[in-house]
Amino acid sequence: MGLLDGKVALITGAARGIGKAIALRFAQEGADIAFTDLEINDVAKQTVAELEAFGHKVEAYASNAADFEQTHQVVEDIVKKFGRIDILVNNAGITRDGLMLRMEEKQWDAVLTVNLKSAFNFIHALTPVMAKQRGGSIINMSSVVGVSGNAGQCNYSASKAGLIGLTKSIAKEMGPRGIRANAIAPGFIITEMTAALPQDVRDQWVKTIPLRRGGTPEDVANVALFLASDLSSYVSGQVINCCGAMAC
Repeated sequence: MGLLDGKVALITGAARGIGKAIALRFAQEGADIAFTDLEINDVAKQTVAELEAFGHKVEAYASNAADFEQTHQVVEDIVKKFGRIDILVNNAGITRDGLMLRMEEKQWDAVLTVNLKSAFNFIHALTPVMAKQRGGSIINMSSVVGVSGNAGQCNYSASKAGLIGLTKSIAKEMGPRGIRANAIAPGFIITEMTAALPQDVRDQWVKTIPLRRGGTPEDVANVALFLASDLSSYVSGQVINCCGAMAC
């Protein structure tokens, strides 16, 4: 018996990285998986194949999470195919880093739209479904920089801080319908994006982490599993840092 047997999970931006790790962990624990990405390319198709190996229903959807109409259509399509959606993981996100003095408006708008508005879009589309089911778990992927801020990332920090405020508000608003909302704030996680950083930058990051290592996508996926499952049935409105004590 898996922790998520009989559950349907929707994960945004899950073709690779943290989103993929969460999808794999959920499938391992018995969940059917629907995930979105900007396009269903060879990378996304490989993720589908890996998920299908667990023997559960899997479907990938091409969707721009920042597009309100597309989001509502995707949610409608998923409900038609799967019958329900029990878990939403708002994982889609981008960075467009730069100091405030040099930041262009388009950098600010792109990050706030993809990272924050996309979560609003999916929550707006999905809460009626979960309310009808009288239950559900919403997990928003924030960041430690949404908690503490970071020079050169004012747009990213603002979007991730916004997700925390959104999480707490949804927890209060939808709690009476049995819907829980929580956020995960990862620290320095080893992904394709962070692996592209210069080695000296990565070494400096590790020195700031008491556990003296970067996290893995699987570390974050394990926290997501806790929040998605009944193990956290009385946990809502919380932000869980997954950062090796980098921010505590």
